Amino acid sequence: MDAQRYPRLSRITLPADLRQFPESELPAIADELRAYLIESVGVSGGHFGAGLGVIELTVALHWLYDTPNDRLVWDVGHQTYPHKILTGRGARITTVKKKGGVAPFPKRSESEYDSFGVGHSSTSISAALGMATALQRRGDARRVVAVIGDGAMTAGMAYEALNHAGGMDPEPDVLVVLNDNRMSISENVGGLTRMLGKLMASETLNAMREGGKKILGDKRTSPAARFIKRWEEHAKGMFVPSTLFEEMGFHYTGPIDGHDLPAMLQAMKLLKIRKGPQLLHVITTKGKGYEPAEGDQIGYHAVSPFDPDLGIVSKGGTRKPTYTDVFSDWLCDAAAAEPKLMGITPAMREGSGLVRFSKEFPDRYFDVAIAEQHAVTLAAGMACEGAKPVVAIYSTFLQRGYDQLVHDVATQNLDVLFAIDRGGVVGPDGATHAGNLDLSFLRCVPNLLLMAPADEAECRAMLTTGLRHKGPAAVRYPRGSGPGVAIPTTLDTLPIGKAELRRRGSRVALLAVGALVPVAEQVGAELGLTVVNLRFVKPLDRELLLDLAASHEGFVTLEDNVVMGGAGSAVLELFAAEGVLKPTLQLGLPDRFQDHASREELLAEAGLDAASIRTAVLERWPALLNPELKAAG
Repeated sequence: MDAQRYPRLSRITLPADLRQFPESELPAIADELRAYLIESVGVSGGHFGAGLGVIELTVALHWLYDTPNDRLVWDVGHQTYPHKILTGRGARITTVKKKGGVAPFPKRSESEYDSFGVGHSSTSISAALGMATALQRRGDARRVVAVIGDGAMTAGMAYEALNHAGGMDPEPDVLVVLNDNRMSISENVGGLTRMLGKLMASETLNAMREGGKKILGDKRTSPAARFIKRWEEHAKGMFVPSTLFEEMGFHYTGPIDGHDLPAMLQAMKLLKIRKGPQLLHVITTKGKGYEPAEGDQIGYHAVSPFDPDLGIVSKGGTRKPTYTDVFSDWLCDAAAAEPKLMGITPAMREGSGLVRFSKEFPDRYFDVAIAEQHAVTLAAGMACEGAKPVVAIYSTFLQRGYDQLVHDVATQNLDVLFAIDRGGVVGPDGATHAGNLDLSFLRCVPNLLLMAPADEAECRAMLTTGLRHKGPAAVRYPRGSGPGVAIPTTLDTLPIGKAELRRRGSRVALLAVGALVPVAEQVGAELGLTVVNLRFVKPLDRELLLDLAASHEGFVTLEDNVVMGGAGSAVLELFAAEGVLKPTLQLGLPDRFQDHASREELLAEAGLDAASIRTAVLERWPALLNPELKAAG
């Protein structure tokens, strides 16, 4: 770090160094931290706008609290780049998301300052409450702070934790900082957002409350105090709708300007010595301090490397459509042909490809905020009344709505289509965002049709097949672009449960799923093997597989899903049920959580690149290298 450009920040390796500075210098440190974040993300790319919005908050928390002894729990981990810079990772922050580099989200194994691992949103209050309770039970006076925001307060889990914390006896000593920037990846939605948007500062009421407590005593033992408390809630409700938090048992303070360091420190100093559950409401601006990011908060949520002087510059030209693009176009085409189609997303309009749909079919577009459970059951309710709901959701986020998928959709055999993006290896976002488990946890659900496309055209056909299928269906596709197959404009379907024979070879058959079909074709051509695009993980093509079993001596299953319970397991279950005894090599993702790296690096690490697959097959069937046998095939 350039000491001339960052004279204060360059002297801060850990928060203990930050705490050596007087309070008067903290605004200057915040300015340097903001400038360094802009410079470093410009080099590396990564999550951007949310971090810029919490610069002052991050400085205030690490200066006032004795981290890591005091516990700081971040929600929505993409706002933690400033936290990482101040906690020993500033010199390596440009390696974020790269293999062997800094993790994109808080990670306990990376730093003792990351007190809780984060990836999915709305977990901070629950985790902080658990920490505060455990510390309290053993008489430990360390403080616990949860920072929740960037859309995370739109999720039900946050209110489950608030409800529990506010009713505990003894009361837990926990501070919840609500970082209110009215944004998630796109704009926040829902009634809570509107309520918070109306809040105004209420210093007078806060002062009245504290004065009354000193005079009247504890509301639990003093009738007069209980009366004044009730009056206060009604009075405050006339000025600011903070009564929700007060009724849940939290002492509410705010809202205050989250970019005014002196004001935040003044409030936090008081809250640090108070007992019981506290909630501090701070108003921040996503992208604060970098004009392009303030003006385009959606576009600058996460960025590729860019020149800070120029901002994001379009590279121009044409690019291969991604699977998300394929879904986006299909959804609009299908909606035009099917008036009963409804599109649902849990706060992932941009990531899941619903921007165009939201504009062309606004009456049939539903962003339910970060509420995956609600998204799935909302779809179930729609289906009960004859609608054709499509739930666009990342694989890793569908895990949060699994009970609803099983209980509310599949059990009732309702017509809900799940368009599952980011299936399989995702890459730089790490284990929390990897879709490595979905084939396993979906395949076991009765009534569910499960498909995985090998290319863009097949993805479109599968989506149409799922939409027209009677009952629940899921199409699981990977992040990024496919092999580049021409995409039709028609809405064609596939015969359900029928695989595709891509190459007729001999001796060994490669049974590939989804994104691994192209690499299977490459290895199959090199070794003279049969190659099958399974297409349907459930139901399997029983007829084709038994036919191949009669003419081949072995099988290899290939999937970018964990081996246990995946497509390979489905094939073996079929063979076992039919009394087929054939050597079968299962190749898939390992029984561990992979760290962040590029998608290509992670596939190679798992042995799913062409060279590794070829080696694994030859180790199992070395005779395949015999030129005479290969020629005969």
